[in-house]
Amino acid sequence: MARRKSQSHTWVYLIWGINGLVVVCLLAFAVFYLNGQRASAAESTTTDATSPAPTRAIPPTSYWLPTLTPNPYYTPPVFETSTPFVLADGPLPTIIGFSLAGRPIEAYTFGVGEREYLVVAGIHGGYEWNTVALANELITYINQHPEVIPSDATLYIIRNMNPDGEARARGVDGRVNNNGVDLNRNFPTENWTANWDRDGCWIYRPTTGGAYGGSEPETRTVMSFINSHNLTAVISYHSAALGVFPGGVPWEEKSKELAKALARVTKYPYPPIDTGCDYTGTLADWAVENGVDAAVDMELTNHRDTDFEQNLKALKVFLNWRP
Repeated sequence: MARRKSQSHTWVYLIWGINGLVVVCLLAFAVFYLNGQRASAAESTTTDATSPAPTRAIPPTSYWLPTLTPNPYYTPPVFETSTPFVLADGPLPTIIGFSLAGRPIEAYTFGVGEREYLVVAGIHGGYEWNTVALANELITYINQHPEVIPSDATLYIIRNMNPDGEARARGVDGRVNNNGVDLNRNFPTENWTANWDRDGCWIYRPTTGGAYGGSEPETRTVMSFINSHNLTAVISYHSAALGVFPGGVPWEEKSKELAKALARVTKYPYPPIDTGCDYTGTLADWAVENGVDAAVDMELTNHRDTDFEQNLKALKVFLNWRP
C-alpha cells in the first residue's frame, strides 16, 4: 500500500509540474504578443505635424541604437561653461540654455529700445562655422560702435545655436546636433516632418528632423527665447550661396519685404536659388507662425568667409526695418 501511495504522489507532482510549465509558456507568449502589438503600433504612428508629439515614433533616419552601438554624433559632456569667444570690455552674454552635451547657448544684448530684433548663427554647427565667426565679428563691432543700434531698438545675437556640432568638426560631420538632428528642420512648424524627399537637399550625412517637432534642447532653447520676447524680425544665418529665404509656408509678405531689402545691400540672390529641396521645420517658418513680424534664412557666400562688410550693411538695414 505504501508503494501505491508514493506512486500516486509522483503523478500529482508530475501533473502540477506540467500545469506550471504551461502557465509559464502562456505568460511568455503574452509578453511577446504585447511587445509585438506595441511595435506594430509604433510603426503605424503618423509623423505629420498635427500628430501629438508623444505618439510620434523615432523615424527610420535615426541611424544608431544608443544602448547597443556608438553614437557617431557624440561629443563629450562639458562640465565648465567657458566659451572660446570672450568680448573684452563689453556686456557679458546671457546663457539661455544648454546643448545635449551641456555646452552653453549664449545671447548677447545690445540697446534698450522697444523694437526687438534677433540674429541666430551656428544652427548647423561646424558645417557652417563661418556664421558663428560672423556673429563674433558683429558682436565685437557693435561693442566698439554702439551707435549702430538705433535708440528705439534692441538687438539680440545668439552666436552659436549648435555648439556640439561646432565642437565635433568643421565640415559635414559638424552639421547636426548630438542626436543626429538637423536643428533647422526640428522646429514644430505646420510642415514639420521627421523625414523628407532628399532631392535637391543636403545629403552628405544621415540626418533627421527629430523624433518630433521641438524634440531637441537647442531648438527648445531658441523657441523659449523667441516666445519670451516681442520680436520685430529674425535673421537666421547659414552658408552657402543660395540667397535669402523668407519665412512662412508660403512665404509671408512681410518676410519677403525684409528678404528683398537685405538682398539689395548684400547682393545675395533673391529670389533664392531653387535646388528643388523642400524645406521643413525651419526656424524662420516657425518664427512667423508664432508672432514674429518677419524672418529670413540668409546664406553667406561660401563656407569659409564671413562677408563681414556685406552683413554690416545688412545689420543696419535690419535694425531699421519696420513692418
